[in-house]
Amino acid sequence: MLCQNCERPIEPADKQCPNCGAMPLHRRVFMGHQREEFALTAEEEPFEIGEIPETGDRPIASEASATPFAQIEEQSRDRNQEVRWGGFFRRTCAFVVDLIVISVLALIMGLLLYIAYKVGLSAHDRAVTGENIKPLFIFLSWGGIGLTTIYFVLFHGMEGKTIGKWLLGLKLVGKEQGTITFRRAFLRWVATVGFAPLALGFLWVLWSCEKRAWHDYLAGTWVIRG
Repeated sequence: MLCQNCERPIEPADKQCPNCGAMPLHRRVFMGHQREEFALTAEEEPFEIGEIPETGDRPIASEASATPFAQIEEQSRDRNQEVRWGGFFRRTCAFVVDLIVISVLALIMGLLLYIAYKVGLSAHDRAVTGENIKPLFIFLSWGGIGLTTIYFVLFHGMEGKTIGKWLLGLKLVGKEQGTITFRRAFLRWVATVGFAPLALGFLWVLWSCEKRAWHDYLAGTWVIRG
């Protein structure tokens, strides 16, 4: 074989070239022919495992690429958090607060209706008496029903919180703890009125593991703390 430096012939058993003293390259002998193995230079040597090659084309992990993983971890932690259901006594206190608010609004509405009714009768030179006060009671009754319906449907459909629920730290939600629609809020209110004569419908919160009343089962809603 030849020396890779001076190209002088050297014996396979020689450890260095007798002419220039260069170390011969390692060779492998194959049956029938001989194949040379060339050693890499220092510039061509591969980098160690775990070492990043210093090239201008290496990919740099951006902050945006790590964002989805952070979001997945955050969502996983949120799902693993224990849901705190609204208990019977907390819900009862919230409902009492709502009734107080509705009573104040109904009182103001009733006073305005009475003034409007009295002014209307005075335009015909008539006064409010026991004989003509019946229409006023009808207006007040339907007005109270409409006010109560609008109150619960509007607040539950907007953010799931009436004033009472807001003060007591409660929220009405649907599946996946999302805000319910006005249609579902109206269905829940109709079910609440329908089950009102049966106190067991609301008392069922005491036995339900998710603290749900009968109208919650019918409307597909839950009351949680938060």
